[in-house]
Amino acid sequence: MISIYVTGLLILCFGLLNLFGLNQELFWRQLSFFGIGLIVFFIAKRIGRNYFNLNSKFFYWLFIGFLISVFFLAVEIRGAKRWLNLSFFNFQPSEFFKVFYIIFLSQLLSKKKADLDKQISFFVNIFYFFIPAILIFKQPDLGNTIVLGTIFIALILVSDTPKKYLINLIIFLILAFPVGWFFLQPYQKIRLMSFFNPHLDAQGTAYNMIQSIITIGSGKFFGKGLGLGTQTNLRFLPENYTDFSYASLVEQFGFFGGALIIVLFFLLCLFILKRTLIFSRQDTLEGKQKYYYSLGVLTFLTCQVVVNIGMNLGIMPITGITLPLISYGGSSLGSLMLALALFP
Repeated sequence: MISIYVTGLLILCFGLLNLFGLNQELFWRQLSFFGIGLIVFFIAKRIGRNYFNLNSKFFYWLFIGFLISVFFLAVEIRGAKRWLNLSFFNFQPSEFFKVFYIIFLSQLLSKKKADLDKQISFFVNIFYFFIPAILIFKQPDLGNTIVLGTIFIALILVSDTPKKYLINLIIFLILAFPVGWFFLQPYQKIRLMSFFNPHLDAQGTAYNMIQSIITIGSGKFFGKGLGLGTQTNLRFLPENYTDFSYASLVEQFGFFGGALIIVLFFLLCLFILKRTLIFSRQDTLEGKQKYYYSLGVLTFLTCQVVVNIGMNLGIMPITGITLPLISYGGSSLGSLMLALALFP
């Protein structure tokens, strides 16, 4: 566990240093979020994962309530309603929900079932997945919807659920994929089209992706130096401290800094994977719960890192997803710290 915490802390230090070069006010805010996150971390550690396991259904429905309240009480920022204003910071329920969903799904999958019960359980699991997925998608928040879907598929895949059910679900989703186009927001449709043809709207929806690639290129090998990034300082790159924080980091610290961050994330995921494999060999109820939970956290972390860095490099569509421990945001930082606090 020490190796996981140390690696995570090193990545966080890079994120804070990056923010210091971009905006010192945001740096101090993020540092205060980290302080609050530490309090949450130690409280969760003190309470113990067993408490959250026993009350997993309560926390699931509690956060479903938060996700519903977002549509009525949330602050609208850039056309999206994802944040509840708590005066001292904006709370994003979908970020924390991912952690409690992993705990909840781990509980459901770890119970032994007869063949008939497995079939019923599979459809119950789908029901419990689609409720939050639809609520998060309608915010709209495509990024966290993708993360939630990836967690669901990963855990179902390694569970004792008959694979024919999962295969049938995947086939259904593939066939229904064209229909999903009509449920996307107009800006999401244009983002996807711009990804395949960046010159379609170079000054509009493709602008962020093009500027991100330019920003990364301008950093060269060792970067322009802390606070000396021209693309970020001159505001050519939008969202340079959230969605495109990796691009701004590479501009300041160069290819060397960007590669180092990828190596650190790889090590963090590797350390989590090692513990996951240990739990996979335990055939007890508690062992299964630990296995599903650790795999869920690994999937959550890996998915966000791959998608965020991919869209910063222009090799994946822009989905508006944060880079863990690097991007600015109290909810993003707090949710991952909570996930690590409950890590077995």
